[in-house]
Amino acid sequence: MYAKLVIKNAKRSVKDYLIYIVTMTICVTLFYSFLSVSSRYYQPDIGSEYDVAMLGDSMKTAICLITLCLLFLIRFVNHYMLRRRQKEFAVQAVMGMEQKTIAGLFFAETFIMGILSIVLGIFFGMLCSQFITAMLLTSYGKTYTLSWTLFPDTVLLTICFFVLSFLVTGLFHIRSIRKTKIVDMLSADRRNEPDPKKSRWIIVVVILFELVTALALVTGIRKVFFYYDSRFSLPVKLLFFGNICFPSAALLLSVRWLIRERKAGIDTLLPALSACSVLNAFAAAAVPFFTNRYYLSWGSGTVSQYLTFLLAYLLFFLCALIFLAGRVIAAWKEKSPEHRYRGENLFLFGQILSRLNTTGQTMTLICATLALAIFLFIAAPILVNWASGYLKTRSMYDIQIFSMYNNVCEENDLPDNDYEIVSDFLAEYDIETADDVAFSLYLPEKADFHRRIKYDFPVVAISLSDYNRIREMLGYEPAVLSEHEFTTQWKSIATEEERDRFLAEHPGFTTDAGVLTLSETSYYDETIGMTAYNSYTNVVCVFPDSVCEALLPVMQNRYIITEESLSYADASELEKRFTAKYPEQTDTGPAYGIRMSTLQINETTAGNFVLQASMLYGAIVLMVICLTVLSLQQLSDAEQHKYRFLVLRKLGVEESNITKLILKQAGFWFGLPVITAAVVAVLLIAGFIQTISAEISAYIGLRALLLQTGATVSILVLLLICYFISTWMMFERSVEDADR
Repeated sequence: MYAKLVIKNAKRSVKDYLIYIVTMTICVTLFYSFLSVSSRYYQPDIGSEYDVAMLGDSMKTAICLITLCLLFLIRFVNHYMLRRRQKEFAVQAVMGMEQKTIAGLFFAETFIMGILSIVLGIFFGMLCSQFITAMLLTSYGKTYTLSWTLFPDTVLLTICFFVLSFLVTGLFHIRSIRKTKIVDMLSADRRNEPDPKKSRWIIVVVILFELVTALALVTGIRKVFFYYDSRFSLPVKLLFFGNICFPSAALLLSVRWLIRERKAGIDTLLPALSACSVLNAFAAAAVPFFTNRYYLSWGSGTVSQYLTFLLAYLLFFLCALIFLAGRVIAAWKEKSPEHRYRGENLFLFGQILSRLNTTGQTMTLICATLALAIFLFIAAPILVNWASGYLKTRSMYDIQIFSMYNNVCEENDLPDNDYEIVSDFLAEYDIETADDVAFSLYLPEKADFHRRIKYDFPVVAISLSDYNRIREMLGYEPAVLSEHEFTTQWKSIATEEERDRFLAEHPGFTTDAGVLTLSETSYYDETIGMTAYNSYTNVVCVFPDSVCEALLPVMQNRYIITEESLSYADASELEKRFTAKYPEQTDTGPAYGIRMSTLQINETTAGNFVLQASMLYGAIVLMVICLTVLSLQQLSDAEQHKYRFLVLRKLGVEESNITKLILKQAGFWFGLPVITAAVVAVLLIAGFIQTISAEISAYIGLRALLLQTGATVSILVLLLICYFISTWMMFERSVEDADR
């Protein structure tokens, strides 16, 4: 009998469960599609030079950890359904049904809807997994063909994860129903909103802001005391003192408010603190930017510390903005009678203010989460393309071998060999080479051998013949120098300002073989790889061969291009043999490294894919959570206040005006957090892009960045429109059902 009742109730309430089914289906679809690449049955055709097996564990761990956030969403949606059905539960209890039976029936209904969502989600997940596979194969530079495959282990993991989630949340709600009094169930939809004056959350937020500001002030004073130098340029001086003046202003304003205006309420302090939080945020954000631009030497952890301050300032700004929004609207309502009494605006003001004053914490959390989701959406392609662009400069050669002298104390310990172990391996495995260049990098002056200060390592030089052999290998035109001239080769990451400053400071170059003058062709910026430069330098000098013969060689490199790409197995074996003879890390001797494009591309591409998939999946999960919470808040409001709209109809308000009222109300509740989050996210993204502008210019390009950003924004807007329209329609239908 109970089974029939459960099925009957499920069929009757399917419209009520629509938002639940849609949300859970989206969650299952995302979980299955992203996790499908970790299946042991997943074997895309990417060639022998790549190994996709390493994706499995990393992808599975990342996706499962992110999906734990969905437990909150599942519990929230179930709680909404529980509140919606409380009057029905009360009627059943009055008729004699035990509360534990009512709880069991409700759990069975939600569990059936959850199973339906799992089935639909796995089906749609098969479709979405094709896009994930296409994204993976595109990362490896392979063509994509459509294939429909159901992965048993991924299906089992998906079912187990969500069934367990439904069971855990269901047990909590069974306990809640059994402990709720019948009279409370009957009056659940008539409860008054909590008194906003009893909410002290904004006071706690202000206190935390003051503590962070005080810590920032102490930190700023310490940085000036230990690291300030009067020779710094004006922007750096402003940075140092800005991180003292702005926190001081915030603290002084708070002290003044405590002495003179405390009785007026916290509302009088928040606008000033909000302005201070913006100024503090700019000062904190300038620290990582100026550190890279001016090569500032701070104490360890300084950048991370100021990024934490930046996050705290932005969170406070969100809290203050949401809190003040209700006060601003209330003031507008009181001071603008022409707006207050126009049409049905008085009703709209009441609807908005009745909820805004009591949902400040929730709205702030939604804003912060949405801002994080938007940032993840935009940052994911930037980081991945940065890594992919950087990979191209790292993996220009099938095999590249290099040495470093950073820990070498004596000149006699410097390396001097051509790494014959590699030649023996290539001969043993019958691997043909197309080009092979072994060369040395020299110190212009032997006296710089012991110069090992970070960011102040000496620039090294390469002989003209070796440099031209590398250029020939890469298909570039050869460089030409006279006997007593030199030129320069620059990394792609180097800025034009840095290059011009170096060339202006070095019209001549002093070497142990004499002074060289700068060639008419003063620089080359074609990419030749990352290991042709000394540590912490972006330039290598090109000297005539006769000059290099008199210089001290400190680094020994070798670049090889093979006729065919190395297989993953061969590359792994060569790396194993090389590192067994040449150590990568040493305390006193030279350090060696071997990089093979096969391993670099495989590892970086796999890491990029896991990073991109995790960030996109996390962003979508956060976005779905926020939009679902906003939607359910509106639907709950429609259920609780539907009698108000019924009164409007009885007063003669036209149906079209009621529809506009619903549209305006939904637009406000979606628009306020989304626009606020978008503004904060734009500030974060702008600072992030400015900090890595050189990398973007070198490895991504502005056009590609704009295209990816546009595509991402389109996805966000589409998702927002879908949720907004669905909420608006369900809100209107709920009001219409109340009238009938």
